[in-house]
Amino acid sequence: MEELKKQFRNCLENNILNYWLTKVIDNEHGGYYGRVDGHDKVHSEAEKGAILNARILWAFSAAYRVLKKPEYLKAAERARDYIFDHFIDKENGGVYWSVDYKGNPQDTKKQTYAIGFTIYGMSEFARATGDRSALDCAVRLFHDIERHAYDSKNNGYIEALTRDWQPIADMRLSDKDENGSRTMNTHLHIIEPYTNLLRVLKGDHHDSLTLTDEEKTTLKAEVEHATRNLLDIFTDIILNKETYHLDLFFNDEWQGKRNIQSFGHDIEASWLLHETALVLGDKATIDRIEPLVRYIADAADEGLQPDGSTIYEKWLDDGHEDRQRQWWVMCESVIGHANLYEHFGSAKALGKCIRAWDYIRKYLIDNENGEWHWARLDDGTINLDDDKAGFWKCPYHNSRMCLEIMQRDI
Repeated sequence: MEELKKQFRNCLENNILNYWLTKVIDNEHGGYYGRVDGHDKVHSEAEKGAILNARILWAFSAAYRVLKKPEYLKAAERARDYIFDHFIDKENGGVYWSVDYKGNPQDTKKQTYAIGFTIYGMSEFARATGDRSALDCAVRLFHDIERHAYDSKNNGYIEALTRDWQPIADMRLSDKDENGSRTMNTHLHIIEPYTNLLRVLKGDHHDSLTLTDEEKTTLKAEVEHATRNLLDIFTDIILNKETYHLDLFFNDEWQGKRNIQSFGHDIEASWLLHETALVLGDKATIDRIEPLVRYIADAADEGLQPDGSTIYEKWLDDGHEDRQRQWWVMCESVIGHANLYEHFGSAKALGKCIRAWDYIRKYLIDNENGEWHWARLDDGTINLDDDKAGFWKCPYHNSRMCLEIMQRDI
């Protein structure tokens, strides 16, 4: 396994992070470029997304925490400072969805998903460095979500609001999504940063965080309460008890079509929900969640192919499948199956993990130019229409995959 971990570290440092350090830094206008297309052409005047910048912050913070290389700290600081200076709405709270290439607010809506990722990045920077300003930012954004996006009547989190937290007609993350006021994806990426923030608050990572005992106790209680509630939302509402897939789109009352199966989100949720239970730490929660971890992972494997790849989605209405092998789905397949091996001793899962990694190395990693292609199409050709770096193509899923394997007891 040590040789396998060396492969992941080499991929992380020489293929992924090096690409972002040499190709994506915007030395003219600050921060990072908003887009590099599938042909490796930099679009220097592309708008810059909050999700991209928050994920860059997370990736370099986590890499610095594990590897302690100064260049990773510098890259993380660059992302942190750019978010502070350009994405944080200092008047209303929250973060803007996007800014233009010069850093001016462009789309000022408050997408809960993007605020969640900013919490994720800031809490990871605090975890890695002990930086109090990043922790304070994460806590403020947590309170922004709880104050404005939490629906106490129906439970759960509103998908999006206007700049000043009023209702908004179009709540979609992207034009590929349904316009639901509740989505699985946003809730998954709220529980993920809340779990990371709770991990920081529960730990004694850095004396420089200088939280008083009273501050820490109060914050821990608030974040833990919200995190436990999110876990209940997943197990009681979002999880389809008949199929053990996660259903995707809902209205305010949590009514939805339950007609799409997203195999990448399923396998991602299998280990993220397990991680939440482990961070919460009590035996009752772990015992309740661990059987579901395996059921959800088994449902995700319905998209698994003989060559180790996993297709993207299936629509139950007509049986149509999106058979792209997308980069992020493959990353989550690696982690999810490694999690089953580490915690449940499944040798079969380890085999699936290794076959997924072999597929990635053979078909998705761009060994010539760096980083990964967006996807392979079902006919085996490379998807060059989608980005190498952009709103949704960030050093997050693949960096996290490498770091997870490097740190796990496998």
